[in-house]
Amino acid sequence: MSTMFRGHFEHAIDAKGRTSLPSRFRDVLAAANDLRMVITPALFDPCLHAYPMKAWEELEAKIAALPQFDSNVVAFRRRYLSAAVECDLDKQGRILIPPSLREHASLTKDVLWAGMGQTIELWSTERWKAAQQMSEVELQSFKTAIAEQFRL
Repeated sequence: MSTMFRGHFEHAIDAKGRTSLPSRFRDVLAAANDLRMVITPALFDPCLHAYPMKAWEELEAKIAALPQFDSNVVAFRRRYLSAAVECDLDKQGRILIPPSLREHASLTKDVLWAGMGQTIELWSTERWKAAQQMSEVELQSFKTAIAEQFRL
């Protein structure tokens, strides 16, 4: 079974930074026998990226193969790898999000887990809704780009 995360789910986050991983996502991890995750700040969006450990290790191997003295690679490693945190699910299916990651994504009360295929994004519900809004011009541009990308 491939590790594919689909759909989006709203959950609360408590004052300690614990939030429940959606049961469908837990099922995907359990089927892959991979209940550990790595969470890191997204580079270009106010959200977090969550990877199953195996997917994260594959990404790390790809990054390790990049030129170590290239300034863009170094900047990427500093921003993406160094901020990454390994997280385990507790017995209630919750993950503890560290304060620095909560701050990056403005996670305070309501969070949204968004399945992105092989990874997951974790957003504040308010920021997710704002990010989904598009003007008519943006929507038309998006439609055109998607049609070209997928040859629709």
